[in-house]
Amino acid sequence: MTVAVRSFAKINIGLEIGPRRADGFHALRTVYQTVALHDRLRVEVARGTGIEIRSNDRRVPCDESNTCWRMAERAMKALKARGRVVIHVEKALPVQGGLGGASSNAVATLLALERALGKQLPPEERLRLAAEVGSDLPLFLIGGTVLGVGRGEEVYPLEDLPGLDCVIVTPKVGVSTPDAFADLDTRRQGIGKLTAETVSDTLDRSSRAVSAWLSGSSTGVPAKSSGDRAEALLLDLVHAGIENDFESVVFPQHPELRAVKRALEHAGAAYASLSGSGSTVYGLFKSRELARKAAACLSAEAMPAVATKTLTRREYWTRLWK
Repeated sequence: MTVAVRSFAKINIGLEIGPRRADGFHALRTVYQTVALHDRLRVEVARGTGIEIRSNDRRVPCDESNTCWRMAERAMKALKARGRVVIHVEKALPVQGGLGGASSNAVATLLALERALGKQLPPEERLRLAAEVGSDLPLFLIGGTVLGVGRGEEVYPLEDLPGLDCVIVTPKVGVSTPDAFADLDTRRQGIGKLTAETVSDTLDRSSRAVSAWLSGSSTGVPAKSSGDRAEALLLDLVHAGIENDFESVVFPQHPELRAVKRALEHAGAAYASLSGSGSTVYGLFKSRELARKAAACLSAEAMPAVATKTLTRREYWTRLWK
């Protein structure tokens, strides 16, 4: 049986990075937000054994290093199923672009396998498998607006933000996430010898800022309609000073990404940020018209840009199978 599924992207609204932990990971705090941009997957379970991955993008690995492969291997075992798994990945999202494409592909593989086999894992088992494969995977088992803590794999559903118009810019720049973490550690040691306690204080301040933003308490202005609420939240986001820590090390090494952020702000973005460690930069706009106009202007300046929207949790789960 073959099952088709969409694999949606995410952006990070703020990303606070704490000190390196004993296990080698960093403590993180972020708000994940799913957006409508997506890849398409077709997952087939046939007679035989093994896993095969096919893709229209040569940059997608087709061996055990692929997150879809690792998920399929674990999922088949957890579902106590046999068969040959063939995964067709039709890429539209950038590879290693900070939009969580590979992680989303892996979760889409799990969901498609469940549907193809007519079996379903308990939610806690799904989350366990997802966290084993990668830090960004569990958020795609929730969708919408999601709080991520720990190394990013501890996820909690937040009240959905209203639909926000968004422009995603994907420059053809390669950013290594491990290198970005290492550069951030080196920078902190050099400029202030930050202790774990100092960075923890920063995380706590960020947590309070995020809470203020999500509750709409920064401006204190009540929002009457969905559109008013979206605009108020954008103002709150700016006033709360929510930032992505990776920008402090990625932008100096890739000044063209800083230029993209400035271009988005100049084009009318109420808020712009790097997503993850990049290279994707996004902007949030107050209207669809502004977002489309900005995407057209940036694309004309050789900055690959597309206008899209954020997805609520309900929209995320509804659109997966359409």
